[in-house]
Amino acid sequence: DTYHHHWREGNLSSSARCEVCKKTCGSSEVLSGMRCEWCGILAHAACYIIVTPECTFGRLRNMILPPSCVQLFSRNFSKLHCFRISENLQTESDEDDDVDGSTQGSAKDVQISTDSSKQTLKIFDGNDAVKRNQFRLISVPRIAKNEEVVEAALRAYYINDDQQEYELQTFTQQVLLSDDVINRNDAAEDSNLGSVFRESIPEAWIIRAKPKDEEVIRIYPAWLKVGMAYVSLRVNKDSTAQTVIKEVLPLLGRQTECLQNFKLVEVLMGSKQVQRMVLDNQELILNRFKDIRKTSIRQMNQTRFYIVENSKSIVQVNLFVSGLPPQLSAEEYTNILKEELAIKTNVVSVSHVYQAQGAVVLQISCFSEAERIYMLVKDTIVNDKPLNAVVIPEVMASKIPQNCCPLLVFVNPKSGGLKGRDLLYSFRKLLNPHQVFELTNGGPLPGFHTFSKVPSFRVLVCGGDGTVGWVLGALEEIRHKLVCSEPSVAILPLGTGNDLGRVLRWGAGYSGEDPYSILVSVDEADDVLMDRWTILLDAEEPAEGAENGIAEPEPPKIVQMNNYCGLGIDAELSLDFHHAREEEPGKFNSR
Repeated sequence: DTYHHHWREGNLSSSARCEVCKKTCGSSEVLSGMRCEWCGILAHAACYIIVTPECTFGRLRNMILPPSCVQLFSRNFSKLHCFRISENLQTESDEDDDVDGSTQGSAKDVQISTDSSKQTLKIFDGNDAVKRNQFRLISVPRIAKNEEVVEAALRAYYINDDQQEYELQTFTQQVLLSDDVINRNDAAEDSNLGSVFRESIPEAWIIRAKPKDEEVIRIYPAWLKVGMAYVSLRVNKDSTAQTVIKEVLPLLGRQTECLQNFKLVEVLMGSKQVQRMVLDNQELILNRFKDIRKTSIRQMNQTRFYIVENSKSIVQVNLFVSGLPPQLSAEEYTNILKEELAIKTNVVSVSHVYQAQGAVVLQISCFSEAERIYMLVKDTIVNDKPLNAVVIPEVMASKIPQNCCPLLVFVNPKSGGLKGRDLLYSFRKLLNPHQVFELTNGGPLPGFHTFSKVPSFRVLVCGGDGTVGWVLGALEEIRHKLVCSEPSVAILPLGTGNDLGRVLRWGAGYSGEDPYSILVSVDEADDVLMDRWTILLDAEEPAEGAENGIAEPEPPKIVQMNNYCGLGIDAELSLDFHHAREEEPGKFNSR
């Protein structure tokens, strides 16, 4: 349970000072200097080696949820799913590999080279790019040899392999819409005279790898401690995953081990997520290479093969599903999920039920079933209400240090002119991202459930008075299920009026202060008691003269209310303002 620094290079401010030599280590011109993502200490690239490897988490150590206390089986769930990041909040595109690729297929959107001696060509790197219509443009002379065009195409995708191993196939614009790709490049290759490309409009071409009888494969030893980064093997058309394992083990000094204890895993490190696939023992390696390159030449460069020891790990994915009808039993919720999502009860069980809120926690012991349910929930409606699913981690409370009181952060990204969105990013960086919850994605309940076994924690709510009331109301409802039943609540006022924020001296509203200093203020804040009332509104008497003299009485209501001194006029004005804002939201776009 000792933590090491998580170093990241560059992006330091020009005033940054090195922890070791105390000299400036930032630069606005180049990537320079190292920063620990957990404790925030800064050092030169040459100095950081001297820093003791153990990380103390810095000034915020008492409120950070230690990473060793969090367990999450993620596999094919992306970072967006694991850290509960709403996809509609992703303002910038995650496809950073395809920044310069146009997604429009129409000729009018393509910039054609103005130089009359050159022509512009669209280049796809495989079938996947054709389906998505994502290409890159190259400019080549009108009289160009095949080799020159292949070289330019590879350079467009930053592939530095030998151009002799690749060829170009072309197809007509109509075929672009279908999955089949027609090779009509043969005639040009046979004649091999003069220009290969004759049309003046940009033509579309696909890079293809030429078939090989044998290749060299790199095998990485994953978590096996063998003192080498990888081993290289020559494979031929008869080589299978099993024969590769058989040849690799002696090279790693594991010749005495049984073959059945190991598997070959293909890992694709894409821009959005890491995908793993265990290869079947009888799978032909060269055929696998061929399939990957057919899908995408660039994908081959992002794929590694690992030899991994078989371990009997117990899979347990926790999904928090909300939006169900309230006040039902666990059995009734299971039946609804069986009907709507066809869940497999041999691998899915309901571990927690929140009846008043119409929410359940599913424990799933199969990755593919967890993924299927997660994707299906998004499009499922029960009683005219959409369901919502959130992947939640398991916090191992027994591992939390005694002096640690983690901070549970709730942020409403819609509050305060969208300042909440920036705070979400900042708090995920400064703290453990598993302790930061976005209220538009499932509300406050997933956060409280995640922290239900934590013996002592505090809460920070970033939003207006309505958001704070929402979180406090949820806390009131499930307090009896929390080990820490009365956590202290801090407020970062992002709303319009922020009356409660003023009363508790958190200020009239957030105006862009440094998120780090806000967390320090929360750490230093005093606990005060606030008067909170639970009010029971009696059932309304049925009105006289109703049909047949019988009318359904209004059911009794329970509401919670914060009670602090006010003369009433402020509440009336606030309510009038709120109604006006609801009617014409376009006129109310800033605090």
